[in-house]
Amino acid sequence: MILHRYFALRFFMSFLTVFAVFFLIVGFIGVVEQIRILESAGLAATELGAMTLLDTPRQIYQFMPLIMIIAAINMFLRLAKSSELVVTRAAGRSALKTLVAPALVALALGCLSMALFNPIVAATSKEYERRAAVYLGEGTILSVAKDSLWLRQGSGGEQTVIRAEGSNLDGTELRDATFISFIEGQGPTLRIEAASAQLSNGEWLIKDAKVWPLSDTINPEADAKRYATYTLASTLTADQIRDSFGSPSSITIWELPQFISRLRDAGLAARRHEVWFQSELAQPLFLMVMVLIGAGFTMRHQRGGGVGLWVMGGIGVSFAIYFLYNFSKILGENGQIPIALSVWSVPIAGLFLALGLLLHLEDG
Repeated sequence: MILHRYFALRFFMSFLTVFAVFFLIVGFIGVVEQIRILESAGLAATELGAMTLLDTPRQIYQFMPLIMIIAAINMFLRLAKSSELVVTRAAGRSALKTLVAPALVALALGCLSMALFNPIVAATSKEYERRAAVYLGEGTILSVAKDSLWLRQGSGGEQTVIRAEGSNLDGTELRDATFISFIEGQGPTLRIEAASAQLSNGEWLIKDAKVWPLSDTINPEADAKRYATYTLASTLTADQIRDSFGSPSSITIWELPQFISRLRDAGLAARRHEVWFQSELAQPLFLMVMVLIGAGFTMRHQRGGGVGLWVMGGIGVSFAIYFLYNFSKILGENGQIPIALSVWSVPIAGLFLALGLLLHLEDG
């Protein structure tokens, strides 16, 4: 147990060191990126610094697999250089037993990252998006409530708020929709109730509509008219509506199942959020796989030579697995493969690959 605690502590300290280095690098790069994005807003240095700090946790969260593989390589290279691995094996400890403590630490860090760091990332990302919208003069286009969805469109002083009971997957076809237009400083000007509405070529094609004029009239109900087909100009596009669903990373893992349920109830596509939720559950396993791969390429004694090639091989394999992991998640988001297969297949395959490599190393 003393040896396990020693290796666990060594790996944890290596992880903290690499994490701190990445935090500084991402922070410096983030300052430059925020200046580029928000230069038109004319922000002060303190505001740019605050925006950078809000965006840094999200960036770091994306680099967790890379941080884990570098921490593992750094630790095992140091152990090999000091011949501690040779002494450990001479004492009767196999490579697999030596890896138990670092692997469990990586698994625990993955669980803590999912349970604690994920809500921090969600909170900072949401605040960053809110401040960026204020600074850039933009606002949220779409909001999903428990039993309906809301859209906002318009330009200048004229805006239209849209409420619908449901929609298609990309939010361009609405059912049981209500449109209320208003002009800033004058109040509401138009109300439309419709059975359905479809966004096409820069306008809403509204069917079975009843239109109430709300300005320059004493009795809107008396002046209301019914139309089999009614058109209303729109500044929205399908891409804008899809992007307004929000980044899944801005929703905590604890709230994500409820948000996915609301998307489904509204008839919107939820696969992107479902894939993100499953990938968060799979992250502890994936981080452990990164540690095992790093160990498999760096647990050799350095007197054998070719250390640099083995390190590059470990980093190359980990990058390949990371690329396949992201590619499979994209296939899952597009509906080309089942969500569970897109998320869990690569971590499980990587686990067997790492174990096979370690067993080959042990037998050799």
